[in-house]
Amino acid sequence: MLGSDLMLRLIASHEVTGKDVDEIDIVSEDECRRVVAECSPEIVINAAGYTNVDGCETDRERCFAVNAVGVKNIALACRERAITIVHFSTDYVFDGRKDLPYDEDDQPAPLNVYGASKLEGEHFLQAFSDRYLLIRTAWLYGRQGNNFVKTILGKAATVKTLAVVDDQIGSPTYSRDLAAAVQLLIEGGYTGIFHVTNRGRCSWYEFTCKILQYAGNNDVTVKPIRSDSLPRPAIRPAWSVLSSRKFFSVTGKTMRFWQIALQDYLDRMGYRK
Repeated sequence: MLGSDLMLRLIASHEVTGKDVDEIDIVSEDECRRVVAECSPEIVINAAGYTNVDGCETDRERCFAVNAVGVKNIALACRERAITIVHFSTDYVFDGRKDLPYDEDDQPAPLNVYGASKLEGEHFLQAFSDRYLLIRTAWLYGRQGNNFVKTILGKAATVKTLAVVDDQIGSPTYSRDLAAAVQLLIEGGYTGIFHVTNRGRCSWYEFTCKILQYAGNNDVTVKPIRSDSLPRPAIRPAWSVLSSRKFFSVTGKTMRFWQIALQDYLDRMGYRK
């Protein structure tokens, strides 16, 4: 999802080589070294990840292999050649107990296996790379792959009532907007940790209501429910809002509000009536 938008964004002004999951196994250190040596890049962008949050709870070994060991392998392959690494992490490295947007220097404390694996990946990146750009983002949706927006629209086509949690708060983020932000950071030569999401915040319930409203679907009733009434293997943080102040301070650019980004996405995908 993110990789495809990054390719579209960067290829217009840079020489870009994309490697999909069937072309490189980041769990293999030898594979990472081989591909990096073949491409001889100035920058490696790692948009790979095991992102099935509930699946991570029962497939811990694979989750950590991709989200942590894979990052270590990439970092080691790049360190020998002084290559900059761009890597993506998540709001789920935090426990959601803060009542203000999380800053880059807030202490992570993941609640689930997915968040723990992403945090370990961050630690490997920081330990084995001298030059990295670590971008934490949240609630990502986009053109390719599965995402919450597509899921809601798919369910709304077959049911008349949807029950969605209203006690988890975050910032929905359009992968196309994130790709544009990544380009700004790369071309500005910035390194370190940055939080990047679309502006504003909402619950999954509020997000769902806007998805259906903007798509012109007035036939489905959305009911708010509590997280504890929805049995899921992974615990989610109640508060996942990230502060993008640092991004604004270095680039002078602000991200679009999530409502505007969502309308743009639905227009581009042909979902709006």
